[in-house]
Amino acid sequence: MVVRFIKLLDSALVGLVITSAIFIALLNVSYVKAQTPDTPLVTLAFSDFFVRPIGSGGLILKEQLLQAQGRQVRLAGYMVQQEKVSAGQFLLAQRPVLMSQHADGEADDLPPATVLVELAPEQQDSFVAYTRGMIDVVGELDVGPKESLDGRVSWVRLRLPSVGTRTMNRFEYLNYQHSMQHKH
Repeated sequence: MVVRFIKLLDSALVGLVITSAIFIALLNVSYVKAQTPDTPLVTLAFSDFFVRPIGSGGLILKEQLLQAQGRQVRLAGYMVQQEKVSAGQFLLAQRPVLMSQHADGEADDLPPATVLVELAPEQQDSFVAYTRGMIDVVGELDVGPKESLDGRVSWVRLRLPSVGTRTMNRFEYLNYQHSMQHKH
């Protein structure tokens, strides 16, 4: 009786292992399909923005950047630390930057390849807390001059989907802003 029970248990375990393997394989297939849509994700670097060296004609957009227009793009960079944050957007740069709007006014130290990251339309009244260190952002690339409500002209924008973007409402943002001003 014990021997038959052990054989039954062995065959049940083998069946469980096979079923688990099939299930995991099916999950991987659906994951791969989800990661390879009709238009694959383009990974850009800030060095892909402008032709170098910069000549007398000023900044010239690289073909690689122009070809990515309207596509889903991944870009790694540093969130610009700003004194005054605008709702529905933040700035992303190649290196860490502290933007002192109060002291510097319009004379900021933003590198030319700074990207305006726009939140999804349903998050336009939300704020994103400053994140220290390098971050990855994925969104739809928009290239070309565009003036924002504050008068700043951006040449490269990345529109994020609402999925995966942690935002703060105005009350959370004011508390966050207060805590940043009163660090001890």
